[in-house]
Order: sequence, then C-alpha cells, then structure tokens
Amino acid sequence: MISLGGIVLLFATVFGGYLASGGYLEPILEALTFEGVMIGGAAISAAIVANSLSTLVATAKAMGAIIKGPKWKTKDYQDLLCLMFVVNKTIKTKGMMALETHIEKPHESALFGRFPKIQHDHFVMSFICDTLRMVSMNLEDPHQVLDHMEKQLDKHHGDALKPSQVMQFVSESLPALGIVAAVLGVIKTMGSILEPPEVLGAMIGGALTGTFLGVFLAYGIADPIASRIKGIVNEEATFYKVVMDIMIAHLHGNAAQISIEIGRGSVPHSAQPTFQELDETISNLPADMAA
Repeated sequence: MISLGGIVLLFATVFGGYLASGGYLEPILEALTFEGVMIGGAAISAAIVANSLSTLVATAKAMGAIIKGPKWKTKDYQDLLCLMFVVNKTIKTKGMMALETHIEKPHESALFGRFPKIQHDHFVMSFICDTLRMVSMNLEDPHQVLDHMEKQLDKHHGDALKPSQVMQFVSESLPALGIVAAVLGVIKTMGSILEPPEVLGAMIGGALTGTFLGVFLAYGIADPIASRIKGIVNEEATFYKVVMDIMIAHLHGNAAQISIEIGRGSVPHSAQPTFQELDETISNLPADMAA
C-alpha cells in the first residue's frame, strides 16, 4: 500500500508542478497514446526477447508482492521457531526415526500441518526436510551441512531475484527507447517543415514527449519497482536463513532451547518476537505435537 502511495505522490508532484508552472497537459496526452505504445511496447518486447517464459511469469507474479510486501510476517517467524523447536526437541529425545514419516510426507504430516502457511511453501518444506534427511543418513558434520544449505539458499535466491533483474533491464532500456520515439517524432516533424510555427511547435513538443516518457518511466516507475522487488526477496530470504542457523546450531550439539534462541536472533527486528513471547508460545505447544 505504501508503494501505491509513492506512485500517487510521484504523479502528483511531477504533473502538479508542471501544471502549477503554467504547463498544459493536452500536448502530452495527445502524444501519450502513440509514444506510450512505442516505448512501452518496445520495452516489453525487449524483455520478452531477453528472458525465458518462466522468468516473465515470475515477474508478473512479483508485481503483486510490491503491494502486499514480503510473504513472511511476524506470526510466520514465530510459527517457524516453534516448528523448529519441536523438530529439534524430538530429535534430542526420540531420535531421527520419530520424524521419518513427517520428513517423507511433509504435506500429510500432522506436525507440519499445525503451521499450514509453512507447510504449503514448497521451498521451505524441501529445505527443512532435505536437510533432515541428510542428517538422518549420518551427515552430521555442521560444516558440510552448512555448505550444502548455503548452496541451496544461493540457488533459490538467484532464481527469486530474476524478476528484479527483468525490471532493471526494462528501466535501463526505457530512456534509450524514449529517444527512439523522439527521433521518430522529429522525422515526422521534418516532413511537415512548411507548416506554420504553431503546428511545428506542437509536433516538436509531441516528439519531446517520447524522451520525457522514457526517462520518467525508467527512473520514476521501473527502477523503483526493481529495487522494491529486490528488497522483498532479500527480506524473505531471512526466513530461510533462520532455518539454517537453527539446524547448524543443533548440529553443534546445542539444546533445542539454545538453537531456537540463536534462530530468534536472526529474525528481523520488525518481526522478532521477544524471548518471553516465544518462551510462552513454546510452553503452550501440545506435548504430543511430533507424534
């Protein structure tokens, strides 16, 4: 919602200032249809040529995240800490075999089912279960597991950043495409060089609209969108890093409570539960949760 407010403020300040200085919108609106189609169509076409279908689909989906913000909220972090506490506590008290059915069929697991938002996220489920599966096969060296988890996170993070890279590509293309539209407008104007000055002035103004649109859309819309998507991806990556920190702390032999506290320290301040809040929530978990 803040992003929408920023866009409204952008248009209000730019065009409001233009009108307040005595400018007229008619020349811009008249040229907007054709110049906008040329610039926008060329930018979209270039993005289609430069990217795969899956990347373009991911970019379209990422537009919704700009309004909704990061997927993981304060409650989700608390749920994750509770889930990882139960997992670590179960391993400590009952061994890995007690989690085997949950790991092999996570979407049918009663344990994971108590945290449906986490359960329905494909990556976080795979990330947790694949790591636990490796540990169950006696790969308990924290350094090897850490290396494996970091590679998985880097791969996922790289894929998640592709939409922001698409928008950055569009942002970098728009000013040049605006110049292309302006040059075409000048060519059209030169074909009417014998027209009266007022007609030529309107045509030149329409041509310059292309340069304006290219720069305005690049630095006012596309570039901020690219930055916002990147920021959301980076913030969401913290959720997965919490899982990694807890698992590595567990493999170093820490008690479940210590591992969870280490994980809590990695939660962003805006979403971080206090020690007392988390301790109270964990204390209220059902005793048979991993059964």
